[in-house]
Amino acid sequence: MLIDIGVNLSHKRFAHDTREVLKYARENGVHKLILTGTSVTESNRVIDLLDKFSSEFPRMLYGTVGIHPHSASGFSNASLTDLRSLSAHSSVVAIGETGLDFYRNLAPKEIQIECFEAHLNLASELGLPLFMHEREASSLQIDILKNHRNNFSKGVIHCFTGDRRTLYQYLDMDLYIGITGWICDQRRGIPLQNLIADIPLDRLMIETDSPYLLPRNMAFIPKDGRNEPSFLPWVASGIAACREESKNEIIKQTGKTAINFFSLK
Repeated sequence: MLIDIGVNLSHKRFAHDTREVLKYARENGVHKLILTGTSVTESNRVIDLLDKFSSEFPRMLYGTVGIHPHSASGFSNASLTDLRSLSAHSSVVAIGETGLDFYRNLAPKEIQIECFEAHLNLASELGLPLFMHEREASSLQIDILKNHRNNFSKGVIHCFTGDRRTLYQYLDMDLYIGITGWICDQRRGIPLQNLIADIPLDRLMIETDSPYLLPRNMAFIPKDGRNEPSFLPWVASGIAACREESKNEIIKQTGKTAINFFSLK
């Protein structure tokens, strides 16, 4: 079963054709989508989308609520209260997107750390999995996670692009790994292609992170460069090209893992 664990459907690039995007995803075999909350505002939009489309697309749409490290400057006790309230929605299945990003440093490091730790505590309080981001911050993020690991149930590092040492440290903490179309890029994706076989299949999940990270192995690249959930099979193909399992086996097992990880219906 194809399950896209990371879709930025609240992004403005989907505003004019959201319904068509969902229909096309379903027609291309993508059974379930998890919509990513990246700020209080975007998390509210995720909830709005769940309420608007869930009856038309039953048991297909779920969401996360959180504050991406790029948006961490807006974090406060009030925003944490908002996230706690939003998490009560019946289709919210994880806390995040959260983590650290020292590549762009769009928010001060100290605030990113405070925001991340608040998400860890919230996930522990609510018993929900964590949907995590990390870029150029693995050492500190791993140290923080080690201090909290006994408190939260499950976590996935989405859009993993790190090195082998970082991967093994995440796996040693019993965390899961999300892989995007980055694996399909014949330039910047090569290190990940050389590493993907090291991820146990039962710890692997797949995602588009659309509208970002368009799979570059597609037969026809859309002119507007927008990625969307219907392109998820290409991510599975990119993974299969670097592993011993078939594409169908990867789809089957990553779907099973996602259902169990997020407790999907």
